[in-house]
Amino acid sequence: MSEALVIYTLEHDVAIIRLNDPKTLNAFSEGMADQLKEAFTRAEAEARAIVLTGEGRGFSSGVNLVTGAASKPVDERDAGERLERQFNPLMLHLRNLAIPIVTAVNGAAAGVGCAFALAGDIVIASESAYFLQAFSRVGLVPDGGSAYLLASAAGRVRAMEMMLLAEKISAEQALSWGLINRVVPDGEAVSVALEIAVRLANGPTDTYRLIRKLAWSALDEPFSEQLALEREAQRTAGKNPDFDEGVAAFREKRPANFKGNARR
Repeated sequence: MSEALVIYTLEHDVAIIRLNDPKTLNAFSEGMADQLKEAFTRAEAEARAIVLTGEGRGFSSGVNLVTGAASKPVDERDAGERLERQFNPLMLHLRNLAIPIVTAVNGAAAGVGCAFALAGDIVIASESAYFLQAFSRVGLVPDGGSAYLLASAAGRVRAMEMMLLAEKISAEQALSWGLINRVVPDGEAVSVALEIAVRLANGPTDTYRLIRKLAWSALDEPFSEQLALEREAQRTAGKNPDFDEGVAAFREKRPANFKGNARR
């Protein structure tokens, strides 16, 4: 990677991915989005879980409007072009990851940065973190799958409040709305997220991949189709050596030694 707008480290089979442009509160540039895609791909190849966080005082302030579509003449402007070309594929990559992802939110998670934060399988936020959908303040609509993520987690009415009023949602409020999993003291979000990710990395990660697919598909599929998907996933899980190991560990009253998607 040329300029380190994303920092990637590997620890205990966990890929720790840090958005790294603190001076802009980790606003998403094209370079950062490209590097994040590379980091996700690398993590799937060599890690068993991911922690995604932001360097400095914030998780991500979203997209830099000054260098975006607003800088172009109206007849040359397409505010959705970058979504189609870059962010939508990146969000789909996150959704379809083969390994679990834990997001650790410090400070601001705004705009598309909010979408990335809330798309984690487990979302940890510091006490001073906040979530913001400020698109309507500048005459735009939420993107990055924000309406989908908010409505599915918090319900349509609360999603509408967040998107229409464009007010900050505190970590405690986000927890009460069901948007995040835990609120921790400032400075501890990454360490708590890493602890959870290590636990996941030591688990049956092939099974976690199937669980991720089922959880996402449950938002879209009719009940009968979801039952069929669960049936096929259970067939796959039942043929995995981790199932035999889990049963053996249960019988022998010992911790299971899962292999999951073996370290490549």
